[in-house]
Amino acid sequence: MTSPEAKRASYDTLVAQTQAVLHGERDWLANLAQFAALVYNSVPHLNWAGFYMVNAKNERELVLGPFQGKVACVRIAFERGVCGACASTQEVQLVEDVHAFPGHIACDAASRSELVLPVVVDGRLRAVFDLDSPEPARFDAIDSEGFQRAIAALVAGTDWA
Repeated sequence: MTSPEAKRASYDTLVAQTQAVLHGERDWLANLAQFAALVYNSVPHLNWAGFYMVNAKNERELVLGPFQGKVACVRIAFERGVCGACASTQEVQLVEDVHAFPGHIACDAASRSELVLPVVVDGRLRAVFDLDSPEPARFDAIDSEGFQRAIAALVAGTDWA
């Protein structure tokens, strides 16, 4: 992206594409799978994009959900890694250097930076959306805000089990 304005415009497009992809389909699994594919194939410099779902049997654990990228870690405790930090705090985690993050879980040694966003439905954490990049400091506040808007479109267009 050449400028902050261009980057913001690309997120406007991502939100519109999310709404278009979800149009007429409200199934949570189908929509999460479509969203992960959309993001992975349209956002540059990613090596992983996907969801970790709150485990219905142990609400302090995340379980791998729909994703795009290499094989990933299957279960993550709320007390571990960037995804766990996001789940515990329900706050966006923007990590410029994953190797400097205490307790980082290295599912793919090529990952250098990470952005993880909470997926909250009716006040309840349902999942986290995890983005990894092989580039250091790939993500910034514009990415965070843009993905928060895209996640809001996903939540609004989905019926959650």
